[in-house]
Amino acid sequence: MKEMLSISEAANLLGKTTHTLRRWDSEGKLTAYRDPISNFRVYKKEDIKNLFSSLIEIQDDIDSNFIEPMNEYSVLELFAGAGGLAIGMEKAGLNCLALNEIDKSACKTLRKNRPNWNVLEGDITNFSFEEYLNKVDVVTGGFPCQAFSYAGKKLGLADARGTLFYEFARVVKEVNPPICIGENVKGLLSHEKGKTLAGMISILDEIGYNVVPIEVLKAINFNVPQKRERLILVGIRKDIDLKYEYPKPNNKIFTLKDALKKGKLYDSDVPTSEGSKYPENKKIVLDLVPPKGYWRDLPLEIQKSYMGGSFYLGGGKTGMARRIGWDEPCLTLTCSPAQKQTERCHPEETRPFTVREYARIQTFPDDWEFEGSLSQQYKQIGNAVPVNLGKEIGYSIITFLNNYYIQRSQL
Repeated sequence: MKEMLSISEAANLLGKTTHTLRRWDSEGKLTAYRDPISNFRVYKKEDIKNLFSSLIEIQDDIDSNFIEPMNEYSVLELFAGAGGLAIGMEKAGLNCLALNEIDKSACKTLRKNRPNWNVLEGDITNFSFEEYLNKVDVVTGGFPCQAFSYAGKKLGLADARGTLFYEFARVVKEVNPPICIGENVKGLLSHEKGKTLAGMISILDEIGYNVVPIEVLKAINFNVPQKRERLILVGIRKDIDLKYEYPKPNNKIFTLKDALKKGKLYDSDVPTSEGSKYPENKKIVLDLVPPKGYWRDLPLEIQKSYMGGSFYLGGGKTGMARRIGWDEPCLTLTCSPAQKQTERCHPEETRPFTVREYARIQTFPDDWEFEGSLSQQYKQIGNAVPVNLGKEIGYSIITFLNNYYIQRSQL
């Protein structure tokens, strides 16, 4: 009896595409082996049979951007934080060559979870990255948004000294990757009336990179149960004549229930963990707010008392005294879960989300542990790029790099 199946045979037996089997292999849901003669993917027949009983648990619609890397692609990540973007890149199939981060607790988090990662702890200004020249496929980084001091009509690299974008651009120049990707808050679009972003584009142009038209990606379109938006800045080295395509949005919108309960995103309920608490006076107020409600659902006198002067300023302020509903995505998580004006109260209990609930909403794996004090853990998670968004961006990078190396091989 034949014990091994080709990828086509396995796909036919399961009623799936070969693309799906490759994705399951990448995610660890199905183990592929290499035929010693042909070097093609093969599968154990027993493994395929075992899959029949669990097919209903495997979702095909939430990883539609999957693509297999043709080579071992490497990433150098700057401003790495607790690793949200790096894990996403890893899940997509990219190899993290080195990460730089200044925050001590975040570095401890990275080392604890990935002892094999090369974590460069400290101020980026103290590091040279010239050893990675032409050895890295992509430089990524979530640099903070800082205003530039303008020296003329066109901002150059030297004019941006003292800002962290300068450091990002310096490293890109030192390393010379085919593609670089920066991410930031949506507010960068309007920062200094757009001049800051224009300056960044001008600097990348100066060091030899064309910037792809800017897009703001909504995390809810990329398997993240959270209304978070991130601006993506993509630079393509000028000698490369290839188009970069942003990841395509998925149709499925995940909710808080998907984040915290067993379902399509996670195969178990959220683990218990410690969490912050509301002061008693805030808890008394939030006890009165229904799921999906906010301060306008409070009695009028309590509205006035709780909101203070903000009550008379107009506007929605829908994040204040807000209780999230099970059937909606969470609002953007902040670095401090109990602060006023950005409450994200649990749907049933009057408390902020715990550390593990925070991590789930940001799509971190349950086995990713955070180091440092409780407040430092919340800060690390709140600042992170959602893992699933990072993975989708990773797929878009792999698509670009596959095309780039195919093009190079044909020259």
